[in-house]
Amino acid sequence: MTRIIVITSGKGGVGKTTSSASISTGLAQYGKKTVVIDFDVGLRNLDLIMGCERRVVYDFVNVIQGESTINQTLIKDKYTKNLFILPASQTRDKESLTYQGVDFVFKELKKMKFDFIICDSPAGIERGAVLALYFADEAIITTNPEISSVRDSDRILGIISSKSKRSKEKKKPVKESLLLTRYSLEKVDSGDMLSSKDVLDILRIPLIGIIPEDENILKASNKGIPIILNTKSIAGISYQDVVKRLLGQNIPFKFIKKKKNFFQRLFGR
Repeated sequence: MTRIIVITSGKGGVGKTTSSASISTGLAQYGKKTVVIDFDVGLRNLDLIMGCERRVVYDFVNVIQGESTINQTLIKDKYTKNLFILPASQTRDKESLTYQGVDFVFKELKKMKFDFIICDSPAGIERGAVLALYFADEAIITTNPEISSVRDSDRILGIISSKSKRSKEKKKPVKESLLLTRYSLEKVDSGDMLSSKDVLDILRIPLIGIIPEDENILKASNKGIPIILNTKSIAGISYQDVVKRLLGQNIPFKFIKKKKNFFQRLFGR
């Protein structure tokens, strides 16, 4: 059965597209047939992060409006087998997305036997974001450990519980989980950043991953290579763990405690 997962947030700039690219890549690495869809009509970035911007001929809106088929529009990822990208339009407005159109695209993808459909949602509650979460089976709430980002994420949780297709049809609720990004142990220790426990106490949803601050993320984005493919980076390792948890593995969280120096280990502090 196809799992539809939306990666969303209440605030922009928290790493949704980076997370969508890495999580979809990781799932495909495990042999799962995966498509990642850019819902940010007019401001598409997913194709840049995935390094396929020069291969975009048709887009999501073209499929919805019958100007191309899903097979014509899907872009096969150049790094990872089993991974496909459905880019957003840069020239259409957000009203081009409709419930009927998105439903049609999802039905077509399910016919193609995709194991995962990853929806890269725009921030907030505009049309693209609402449509991305409407059809979701699962939602990964992406937030930075600072109070305004957490507050906006709490609002998104309210929208999911009231406006998703599952809630309207009184089915089993959307499965929600938290992805904490740009996490810095130094800032947590100094009191300049909320701890993971602080965020969990506020949002009260299960934790799927903690992605530490890592300068390699920007470098990877600029090269059009998902950070998960950098297996030596702490962010890449953390995204691999997120994927394993999505696939049902029980993986301990890394990079959430500072390593003790020699004297702290010696004296047990």
